Amino acid sequence: MRCPQCESRDSRVVDSRDLDDAATIRRRRECSACGVRFTTYERVEAARLIVIKRDGVRQEFDRDKLAAGLRKALTRRPVPVGAADRAVDEIETVLRAGGTAEVDSARVGELAMEKLRALDHIAYIRFASVYQSFEDLATLKREVDSLFAQREIVPELAR
Repeated sequence: MRCPQCESRDSRVVDSRDLDDAATIRRRRECSACGVRFTTYERVEAARLIVIKRDGVRQEFDRDKLAAGLRKALTRRPVPVGAADRAVDEIETVLRAGGTAEVDSARVGELAMEKLRALDHIAYIRFASVYQSFEDLATLKREVDSLFAQREIVPELAR
């Protein structure tokens, strides 16, 4: 770290404190050359996550875009406030845990549909109908029937 006064690279840390739930570290430093004290902040910078679209185009992962899509699907549904943001956090965590810098958009869509399926079936159908581009009513009916079948299986497991 360069001293703001004399631009010497030799400084020592006098004090360190965590900020923002340990996401940021505030350090007080003292320049060994001129004795000036100054403050620096350290934040973890996550590696960029690239999404490969169906047409091969690569784009940086945009959590706001994903959150907007989930919020739109959850519009006027009885889900807790912030459910879309929590789902996006969980999706991003899964994607980053995959250990690769690039991920297919299909994987992002699958994860989003899993989260919506667990949150609200109507929101799931809204999202899936756009994401999967249902061709006709028969395709939509098959998806709804699979949700009903899943709902009937779950109570039997509880017995």
